[in-house]
Amino acid sequence: MLTQVTSGVLVHQSELLGNNTVVVHGRAGVLLVDPGIQGSEMACLANDLRELGLPVVAGFATHPDWDHVLWHPGLGDAPRYGTARCAADMRELRSDANWKARVTEGLPPEITEDVPLDPFGLITGLPAGATQVPWDGPDVWIIEHPAHSPGHAALLVEEGGILVAGDMLSDVFVPMLDTFTDTNDPIEEYLAGLRLLEDVADDVDALVPGHGSTASGADQVRARIELDRAYLHALRQGRTPDDPRIDSPEPGWEWVRDIHEGQARSAAGRRERDGT
Repeated sequence: MLTQVTSGVLVHQSELLGNNTVVVHGRAGVLLVDPGIQGSEMACLANDLRELGLPVVAGFATHPDWDHVLWHPGLGDAPRYGTARCAADMRELRSDANWKARVTEGLPPEITEDVPLDPFGLITGLPAGATQVPWDGPDVWIIEHPAHSPGHAALLVEEGGILVAGDMLSDVFVPMLDTFTDTNDPIEEYLAGLRLLEDVADDVDALVPGHGSTASGADQVRARIELDRAYLHALRQGRTPDDPRIDSPEPGWEWVRDIHEGQARSAAGRRERDGT
């Protein structure tokens, strides 16, 4: 089901992981951002758009995680954009002769038979430093940042002030970090991403995270930024975060605690290696 966020912007939410697909009206059709995670729901989305007389003229993947680079033949063959790094990661993955098996191993087992893999990850990389999605519609600004995964980007739809945040600012997930390495500090990278989103918060009338519920107005956007920032500072300092998302009362989200505990162990290992 498509739900209107504001004039010209619709959202469809997946039942399994609360993934949000964003539909932005243009002059000749729609821009489709992160189109879903199951073939059946993407086929339903394609049918809904067809009945509304809204062809898909462009797609965008906010980052290279499996649940954000899917597509369905029913959505057509419009160009599917992403950052240069996002597209490069997908090319590298698909260059492996066994890439489909690798992707399938990472899928929730209950949907492995309902994920179309042939169009998986066919992303057209925009030039490094690109700031706008190239399409015939409202200005959609690209906010690329290092948080969560390489090649991650949020989008700001200028008309209506809609921030499409990718896998950030969720009310169901704690910040999910990239891998800790000797040369990589994913906590600082995430904080850097939050600063970039904070820079545009005053221009935001509605927030659509990659997972979870939408939020209205700059105050709610800033509240989510502060919740994420407080979680990250606690993680870095070895404190237990006071974060309601870790023990969600919602059935089926208990594994968010597992994500947190794994990140806490990784952060503790980083502190031990650094002697801090």
